[in-house]
Amino acid sequence: MGRPDGKRVKDAEPNYQVMCYVMKERNDAQNMVTVHIPIEPMSRYIREKKKEGVTVSHLALIVAAYLRCCAEFRHLNDFVMNGRMYRRHEFTCGMVVLKPGDSDGTMNKMHMDYTDGIFEVQAKLDAYIAQNRAAGETNSTDKLVRKLLSVPGLVRFAVWLFRHLDKHNLLPKKVIDASPFHVSLCISNLASIRTNHIYHHCYNFGTTSVFITMGNLVEIPRRGLMGAVTTERCLPLGVVMDERIASGSYFAAAFQHMKAYLADPRLLEGPPTFELFSK
Repeated sequence: MGRPDGKRVKDAEPNYQVMCYVMKERNDAQNMVTVHIPIEPMSRYIREKKKEGVTVSHLALIVAAYLRCCAEFRHLNDFVMNGRMYRRHEFTCGMVVLKPGDSDGTMNKMHMDYTDGIFEVQAKLDAYIAQNRAAGETNSTDKLVRKLLSVPGLVRFAVWLFRHLDKHNLLPKKVIDASPFHVSLCISNLASIRTNHIYHHCYNFGTTSVFITMGNLVEIPRRGLMGAVTTERCLPLGVVMDERIASGSYFAAAFQHMKAYLADPRLLEGPPTFELFSK
């Protein structure tokens, strides 16, 4: 049976098909790593664009680079549900936005196209943040949660029901569209609140396979010529991955490509130059 948010992956390697049953929950299959992104190429690009009257943020660069990697490494947008592997029909990104005077904030998701470049990603981020920072219930997630909380005991039943329906591919698309737990990537910019990066778990509820947090800048030692040690200022990314969707070497290759894009962000301008889903 198909799902409203993805199609069954039938060509997965046998070992990974078995792992979906061995590691039944996402927290069974979590791998964690810190990816250090040199900050100077990103900051230099941001300064250059600012002189041209174009605003680009570090957050947008990270999201655009990951999106570009998903366009090239298709398994990054896979997920496991009930022992079966699926590939999403689209790329979605979930992120918490703090409301004025609200320390908890709200969370929904953005829909992006694989052909989006940095400027399209920045525009969608700006629109998403502006909408969710407004007062009151500003998105479908807020409205759904408010309805569930309006009846005592309804949340417990609803979560059980949604989990059961999701497991059997019966969860309505309207609920999936309102759920921040059904996304390609969940990202949190902890540097914006002057906090170090963390390894945030991937939720068992929903389908999110990758969670990235951005933290305070760090100095990373580098060995140069003649053994001299210097330091490089880097933006640390705390990455948590569901290892059932791809091998470690596959993830490593994808994040090497991501680092290459961020070393020269001009590569993120415009649509991809390669054939989509070539790997």
